[in-house]
Amino acid sequence: MYRLIDTFDDFMRYWQGACDKTVEEKVELWATSYMQKYPELLQRQVRDYEESGYDWREIARNKVFPRLEAYLPLIKEARENLVHVCGPVYEQAVQALRVDFPVTFVIYVGIGCGAGLATQYGGSPACLLGLEKIAELGWHTPGKLRELVSHEIAHLVHMHWRDEFQEFEEHEKDPLFLLYSEGFAKRCENLILAGESWSQADRDDWLPWCEAHKGLLAEEYLHRVDHGKPTNDFFGDWLHVQGRSQTGYYLGWTLLLWLEENYDMREIAALSSGRVREDARRYLRRLADGFA
Repeated sequence: MYRLIDTFDDFMRYWQGACDKTVEEKVELWATSYMQKYPELLQRQVRDYEESGYDWREIARNKVFPRLEAYLPLIKEARENLVHVCGPVYEQAVQALRVDFPVTFVIYVGIGCGAGLATQYGGSPACLLGLEKIAELGWHTPGKLRELVSHEIAHLVHMHWRDEFQEFEEHEKDPLFLLYSEGFAKRCENLILAGESWSQADRDDWLPWCEAHKGLLAEEYLHRVDHGKPTNDFFGDWLHVQGRSQTGYYLGWTLLLWLEENYDMREIAALSSGRVREDARRYLRRLADGFA
């Protein structure tokens, strides 16, 4: 029921010919030699940056390729671990969430778009797993990778239960729907792994800080939504709110716990986008006002 597409050997063949070249040459060869074999994968990464208003080549030149050689040992370790993690976690998802559709896992070295991405690849539900980002985040260990893979499978479950894939990604452009989506994935991640998991915590005090400041986080999130400001700071590891990155995952998770007081997971998954916005806004307002 699952398929593994491992592009790592193709990456290493590219790297052997590119490692001594300039950063500019490495970036161009990455696109024209390695990624040439995976055009859909290349297009997805380029599109992600373009839709966010970024130049993918500038990101690759400044943030990714200057560090790639240093990250290579962790990249190799992550790849070896992923090969052994994807199948068992998929089987856990089958048991915990009754997953009844095939998943394609794509292991690749990209340009920093993300450690994991739930989408479609070759017309099938897929988890794209970016080794360079996994290495940067320090998520190369089996435990962290189990959390990552379960989170991305959870997104696919959400899309499948809603019978939406392309529409789902459009919905996620709404910051209130995105908060709900990431919260749903975190909650399902808990169910798959049979316990809480917080790979987003980049420091020991991250979770206690989020718990103590959830009202502040809710107020700031609502402020940005109401004033049309981006909420990227709540989700990107390069960005932060009050010095803490990826706090949107915690905030979304608390939203899901609140929704579970009135719905089961299948009902939560099927909420209309309008109802999601209404419930998420109401929850954040209550949280900001100290009532939730």
